[in-house]
Formats: sequence, structure tokens, C-alpha cells
Amino acid sequence: MGSIHKSSRTTIAIILVFAMLIGFGVELYDIQIKNNEYYAAQNNTVKTYTAPIEASRGEIVDRNGNPLVTNRQGNSIVLDAAYFPSAKENDKRNEIVFNLYKLFIKNREEYARNLPLKLTKSGKIRFITEKDDEKYESAIATMKSKDMFNLQQYATAQNCFDAMIEMYGLEEYLELYGVKTVLELGHIRYELTRLLFSVSNPVTVADDVSDKTVAQIKENNALYKGADVRVVAYREYTDSTLAPHLIGTVRKINAEEYERLKDEGYGINDEIGESGIEAAMEPYLRGIAGEKTVTIDRDGNVTQEITKEPIQGDTIVLTIDKDLQRVAQDKLKEICRSVDIYHSTGAVVVENCNNGEVLAAASYPTYDLNDYYEHYNELTKERNTPLYNRFAMGTYAPGSTFKPMMAVAGLEEGVITQNTVFNCGQYMKVSDHVFQCLAAHGGENVRTALRDSCNIYFYNCAKRLGIDRMNTYGKMFGLGEKTGVEIPEAKGILAGPEYRKRYGYYPWAPGDTVQAAIGQSDNLFTPLQLCNYVATIANGGTRYNMHFVKSKISRATGAVSETNIAPVGNLSVKSKNIKIVQEGMRMVATSGGPMGVFADFDTKVACKTGTSQVIVKGAKHNNGFLITFAPYENPEISVASAIEMAGSGTSTAMITKAVIDYYYNHNTNEKKAQNYSSLLN
Repeated sequence: MGSIHKSSRTTIAIILVFAMLIGFGVELYDIQIKNNEYYAAQNNTVKTYTAPIEASRGEIVDRNGNPLVTNRQGNSIVLDAAYFPSAKENDKRNEIVFNLYKLFIKNREEYARNLPLKLTKSGKIRFITEKDDEKYESAIATMKSKDMFNLQQYATAQNCFDAMIEMYGLEEYLELYGVKTVLELGHIRYELTRLLFSVSNPVTVADDVSDKTVAQIKENNALYKGADVRVVAYREYTDSTLAPHLIGTVRKINAEEYERLKDEGYGINDEIGESGIEAAMEPYLRGIAGEKTVTIDRDGNVTQEITKEPIQGDTIVLTIDKDLQRVAQDKLKEICRSVDIYHSTGAVVVENCNNGEVLAAASYPTYDLNDYYEHYNELTKERNTPLYNRFAMGTYAPGSTFKPMMAVAGLEEGVITQNTVFNCGQYMKVSDHVFQCLAAHGGENVRTALRDSCNIYFYNCAKRLGIDRMNTYGKMFGLGEKTGVEIPEAKGILAGPEYRKRYGYYPWAPGDTVQAAIGQSDNLFTPLQLCNYVATIANGGTRYNMHFVKSKISRATGAVSETNIAPVGNLSVKSKNIKIVQEGMRMVATSGGPMGVFADFDTKVACKTGTSQVIVKGAKHNNGFLITFAPYENPEISVASAIEMAGSGTSTAMITKAVIDYYYNHNTNEKKAQNYSSLLN
């Protein structure tokens, strides 16, 4: 009985052995004969990777083709995982990073320092603080996250430092070189972790390095294995102080942006527009990245082939004239400093009143794009907030610059005619409040009321119109409405019951209506809005979207895409009523407050001054405003200026005079914008 079971087990074992031999034979046949070429290739190639090639950003030029922002060639140091020791060779990685660190220090190069830890003078490890970087909380949270050091959120700075040493195996360097050196090595190692270092994702560890550093890395491949020198495009400004609030800045993409934009082709090392035109035109400026294929064979040999050439971003042609912009900026600075060197700030905007193109837009105080990031923390803390864009984001009570709109509304609604006269005795009672004018003007008609800026006249207009009709015309002129420019702008406030109700403020009263009529109450408008408003009066009642981008020139095809110029709306007011208001504004220039500036000016202008009261450190001051168009007979440009603490609108007239003088006496003929890159192919 036992021998029978033994015989059957032997038979089964023999059958299994034969089955296995047959299986191996079939597999061997498949590998050696049937699919020999495929498996041979697989055996010779470890892996093939695709890595991006950075595309240069597009250039930004002014309306005449003069370069404002270009690119220059520079060198960055990139660690390439195809040549860098693998993660299993951590000691070799640290050795190379240490060599790079010594080289960067010796040659005074800036390198990646994004680990949010610092060493205090007393030798303790601390987190970076708000004083060091406004994004400190986000950076610290990222460092502690699961993908980085995997620590609890309550972990201390020392806990993070200890985790870094353990993660990167830096114990030996701590013993030999101390905390300071290890922290610096940690910065570079952390950058590789933070930016997902891999063959398909090389990481930049130092930007814009010197030729000396480049030469030393190239001559010592063994010391710096895996470190590659990349020629990259860096932003360069023909004048880094020209229109910084408009042009804007670029920076490395952050983690949140990368997660949101990676499906659109952004890499974790990419640059992105942060503000201004650089941000607004990001989809056009960024260009199209190229690709290279990296192949590593079984012996570790690396070959690279460019499989897709990068395409530079489009050229953005702005509406501004660079020389007019310089005139506006310099004169604005001069006037602000003459008013109060420590406290006065302001803005000026110049517009083509027949198509909405912004010819110049300046904000003071200002800053330098070249050292924006170097001095960012100081700039954010300066008293007069130089980073704040006053022409687009600053909102001001416009004072008497509101009166031309009131005159148009009153004439068009028939509550006044050109011959209607109101007597100004300097005071007027509305309900229980007494409102006043600057002087007792006597009998005033609409033209002389504009010339003399008579409050009493427009108080009477307001009583007859009512706030609802006033605001209908205010909206038609775009007051309290965005102008349409490509960069961020404030909406402002058009005073009225609707605004009060929306925010739960005290109810609207009759006295508020008369105050609103002279640009007070809750009215707050931007210099952009004021410029577009006077442009609408100048051209006879057509309001255009304001814009800073004149056209886009495709780097790929050379095609030019012009900005569509279309009216936002026509006021549908009688031309004779607009003309009456224009005549009143002309009288302001010839016999009103600014007559000393404009009376004998070669170019005939029409304007309206404005003043509004503000309180600075408990003391009352007046902001000054001036809205202007020129030439009077056939208007081409409008100008709006706002100077904080100027005392009156007349104080700003020299800015407007300088702008108009340049425009008509020193401007050159426009020429076609370049459609090529001046530095990089």
C-alpha cells in the first residue's frame, strides 16, 4: 500500500519538473528568438526620460517699439539627476553639495536658501519670521509636511533642524564643520526635495552666477558631478525705474500655483508673472517650453537629444510712450516733493481720449524693478507705501472735478439751461445743516460756476436732480466703475443710498446729496476713472475701455493681434450740452485757478480743478486734483492728476503742463514695433 503512494508521488513530481522545463523553454524561446530585438533593447536601456527646456519670456515694448523689458543671457547652476549620484549614494551627494557650497561662498554667489530656518547670533536655530519673509507661515508648514520632514505642526525649529540632519545624513558634517555650515548644506539639499528632483526635473541651485564660477565647475567635473551650467534668460530692463507699477514683476512659481497650473504645462522650476503686465499677459509672455529626451543605458552612459525646440513668448506692445512716461514720473515726483517731501504722494494718468489707450500712468513714490526682491521687505514697511499703485488702486474723493458731470446731468435733464442763474451768497441751508462755498460769487450760470467752482450752484443742481439721477449720469461716465485695464484696479464708490444700504451705514439724507454734488460724501474714484471721465467729456460723450496693451506679436508666427477698440457706451447726450460744459472748462484754464499756468500756453486746454479734505495725524490737509483735455478745439488727450496734501488742484497744473508740452512739442513719430527678440533666439 505504501509503495503505491510513493510511486504516485514520484510520478507527479516528474510531471511538474517536465512542465517547468517546458515553461522555461517557451519563455526562453520568446526572449531569445521571437522577441529578441525588443528584449535586447530593454536590456541595453535602463530608462528614457523627457525633460523640459525653458522658453524665454516675451519682450515688452512701448507703443513705438522701444524696448522696456527684454532678456539677457546668464548662467545658472543646475543639478541634473542623470549625472548626480543616486539617492542610495547619499554620502557622495553630500560631498558634491559641500563642494558646491564652498565654491559659492568663495565666489560670493547667491544660492538656493528656501529652508525656513535660521541661526541666531547666540547660536540657536529659529524659524524665519515675518520680518524675514511675509510668507514664513506657509514655508514652515511646507517644511513640516509629510512630503518633507514629516513632523507634527507643533515641532520646534530645533526639531526641524534635527530631522534635516537625519534625513540628509549630515551628522559627520555637523561634527566637523558645525551648525552654520550644516544649515547651508541643508538649504541646497532641501531645495532638491522641495522641487521634486529627478532626471525629468533638474533643479536650479544658483541663479545668474559669474563666469568664474562657470569655468571652475566646467573644469572640475569630478568635484561637481551632476552640476550643469545652463544658459538661461533673465529679465532685463532698459530703465528699471520706468513704469514699475505697470510692468510688474516675475518670480519662481510657488507650490500652490504649481498644483493649480501644472496641467497647463507649468513646471515646478518655472517663472511666472507676479504683478502688472507680467501677470496680466502671462499666457502670452511665458512662451512654449521645449523638450529633450534623456537616455541612460545599462552602463550608466547618458545621451541627450533635443526633440522639441522652445518658442519664446509673444512680444507685448504697450500703449504707453516711454518718454512721455518719464516726463510724467519725473514731474509727479518733483511736485510731490515740493508739497511735502515726507508725506505727499500722488498719481497721474494720460489717455488718448478717442480710443482709450493709456499713454502714461505714474504713481509716486515708486521703486526700482532691479532690486525689488532684494529690498522687498523694506519696501513693504515704508511709510508712503511705494509698492501701492495709486493710479489704479488709489481711490480719492474727487472734489470739484465731479462738477462737469453734474453740469452735463443738469443740462440734459432740463433742470438747468445754459442761462439758468443761481445766486451764491456763500451759504446755503439744507434741512438742518448749513453748507458753504469758498466765496460769495453772486449770480452764476453753468459756465461761470465751473470756472469759479461755485458750490452753491451745484448744490442747487443736486436739489433739482436728486441722487438717483445724479448717479445715473455718474455711472454713464464710468465713475465708481472699473475702466477695463488689464491690471488690477479698484472699483471705487459712487455715493448714494444704494451704497449706504449695502454696507449698513447710517441712512442717506438730503445733506448727503448736496455734498455728493461737489465730489464729497462717500464718492471715491481712481485717477484712471477720472482720466477716462474727462476723456468722455472731451470726445463728445463716448466712453472707451481703457487699456495698456496695444497689440501682441506672436513669436511663433509673427502675426500681430491688435487690441479691439470698442466703445463701452455712448452717453446719448445732446452735443450742445457737452459743448457748454467744455466751454466752462476752457474758462477754468483761461480765467480760473490755473490761469497762471495755462493762459499763455501754446496748446489750448480745458480743465477742472478739485480739492478734498483729509486728516493726516490729526491735522487737516487738502488733496489736489486736476482733470484736463487738449487741445480744446479738437481733443486728443486727457490728463488726470491727484496729489495728496497739495492744497488745491491748481498745485498739480505743472504736471499737466509738462505732459502736454512734451506730447505736442517733443514727441516723435511712431514707428512699427519690433517683432523679434533683440538678444535671445
